Amino acid sequence: MTSLRKLGSSDLEVFPLALGGNVFGWTADEDQSFAVLDAYTAAGGNFVDTADVYSAWADGNRGGESETILGTWLEARGNRSDVVIATKVSQHPDFRGLSAANIKAAADASLRRLGTDYIDLYYTHFDQPDVPVEEIIGALDTLVKAGKVRHIAASNISAERLRASLEFSDREGLARYVALQPQYNLVSRDTYEGELQDLAERSGLAAVPYYALASGFLTGKYRPGTTVESARAGGAAKHLETERGRRVLAALDEIAGGHGVPVATVALAWLAARPTVAAPIASARTVEQLPALVGVAELTLSETEVERLTQASA
Repeated sequence: MTSLRKLGSSDLEVFPLALGGNVFGWTADEDQSFAVLDAYTAAGGNFVDTADVYSAWADGNRGGESETILGTWLEARGNRSDVVIATKVSQHPDFRGLSAANIKAAADASLRRLGTDYIDLYYTHFDQPDVPVEEIIGALDTLVKAGKVRHIAASNISAERLRASLEFSDREGLARYVALQPQYNLVSRDTYEGELQDLAERSGLAAVPYYALASGFLTGKYRPGTTVESARAGGAAKHLETERGRRVLAALDEIAGGHGVPVATVALAWLAARPTVAAPIASARTVEQLPALVGVAELTLSETEVERLTQASA
């Protein structure tokens, strides 16, 4: 049994890789999504990350497709209590923003789609700086007190607003953020490191980084002269044009070769070894993509290897 990691100051214990639900109902249909979820849990995984907006951007979708598929799967498998479900509020076309009324309405809509009476971890997806933190935390606290949400978290938030939120929670004795979801990976370090990471560390928050594989670049499938068929190929390929991107790939290749594991596993293991990080998020469209991701649970990099990647990505 893989050892689970404690999520910040919460009582949640999570597998060291969160399965991203952004592909469910987008590039993975219900059958494919079920297969990936089954394989992930069979490998010991218990932490699924979705959002109410996934995947409103796809043709014919309205938002909520990912939560609906996840809810159908949880009901079919009867395993709700074994899975830590994280979802988010603020971006669904019908429930935009972080007003108190919207947070409550969006949470109820998410609960209906997920077919459950509680959400384990509820994130503010994108901060809305014109809404006072007092209003946001107050609404989230109401959900916690009602038993609809176990723990609260924040994503895409400034250090300043995060600090104000934590101080308000502490002062008033209200629900307090336990986790933070920043953009963070080997080719995007300044999106988390520095003030935000320092604050998370001081405040006992766990980081659950998104874009952990830089839209696929850190899987190693993007190489000079190759063409990759993917919905996200454009974003990933641009890293090949930077010296840092090429340095990181070279270091990943060498370390992956030494361990006999895929490049993606090493990129995730570097993240998992960083201060505050509990579990990087990565998504799999097919069962075949999963072993490289869940392999992070079995791979511990040496201090030298971690340092090699840290320097290459500087």
